[in-house]
Amino acid sequence: MLRMLATTPIPPDLRPRKGTFLLIRPDHLGDMLLTMPAIVTLKKTQPAATLYALVGDWSASVIDAYPEVDQVVTIPFPGFTRRAKAGWVGTPYIQAWRWARMLRKMHIETAVILRPDHWWGAMLAWLAGIPNRVGYDLPDVKPFLTEALPAPVRSPMKAVEREHSVVQSLRLIQQWTGEIDPNQIKLTYPIFPSDREYIADRLANVDIPPTKKLVVIHPGAGTQFKRWLPEHWAIVADRLAERLDASILFTGSDQEHPEILKVIEKMHHRGISLAGDTNVGQLVALYERAEIVLGPDSGPLHLAVASGTPTVHLYGPADPAMFGPWGDPARHIVLTSGIACHPCNILAWPGDSPEMHPCIRDITPRQVMDAVFKALETR
Repeated sequence: MLRMLATTPIPPDLRPRKGTFLLIRPDHLGDMLLTMPAIVTLKKTQPAATLYALVGDWSASVIDAYPEVDQVVTIPFPGFTRRAKAGWVGTPYIQAWRWARMLRKMHIETAVILRPDHWWGAMLAWLAGIPNRVGYDLPDVKPFLTEALPAPVRSPMKAVEREHSVVQSLRLIQQWTGEIDPNQIKLTYPIFPSDREYIADRLANVDIPPTKKLVVIHPGAGTQFKRWLPEHWAIVADRLAERLDASILFTGSDQEHPEILKVIEKMHHRGISLAGDTNVGQLVALYERAEIVLGPDSGPLHLAVASGTPTVHLYGPADPAMFGPWGDPARHIVLTSGIACHPCNILAWPGDSPEMHPCIRDITPRQVMDAVFKALETR
């Protein structure tokens, strides 16, 4: 159907503004952060270009902190918003037509579909009449593109090295930047003085002096199949409190506070929950202040990498070769279990108990402790 739709004549914008880019990424925190090195590099090499980021309102504050982005435009991407559909008006095709009318008024010259499989974003750019549309050669995406790059290898079963998500985004912009050496590309996040001041005040409120070492644990993740056992986090937290003489802080959303309390209740040392107390900028300022940040595969752990602090990541079903931390592997250590089916990249098993999927549960506290002290050697 999408191929048939793409043959429908759509008049292109005959008055595009030269050097304008629409960078389309519908994802949440982690994937958005892994896209930022490409966006920063594009602006660095094309300083006169105007970069518009088309994102969901759930990630607007993340990307808005970067001065390289000239304007953030938010829309409720179908399949990514958690709001209920508004009847037939909420169908993906009707929504695309509505938002395309708005985008057409912006007279964009080039759209870059930064999520490889995002057919809806490619269709939206086509409906908006954007004359140059760049993305990956995937069946539902290619019909709407004017330039389709060879698709990245996504299956761990193929005997070809998988591209990291950062590299996938970099490949899409190389026609404007020239060849990019990924080894020279860093993941960073702007940290503002006001956010550092907030964290200093917040720590003072819980009686943590400025000289006290901090260990920050973010135990939450987007799916239960990525989460470690609370008793394991409690063991690691207690050992690090003793061996580093550190205060143990936990981060997360308001909804994750009950899970954090399960960890704190099993600890012998004091644990402090800051769940729901920080926005993205304040969270990265907290991570910057820490000796090390630990957690399962999640967006906040990528934010911790961007802060420059050493990290330890526990990976279950997701493929760290594609979605792991972007940085020095000695400083940002990935742990996985030895389960044979890793990585399956299946993040949801409806009706299954997490006990049936031990890929992250089988990681041991001893492995985490060893990784922590290896990562700390890089400080």
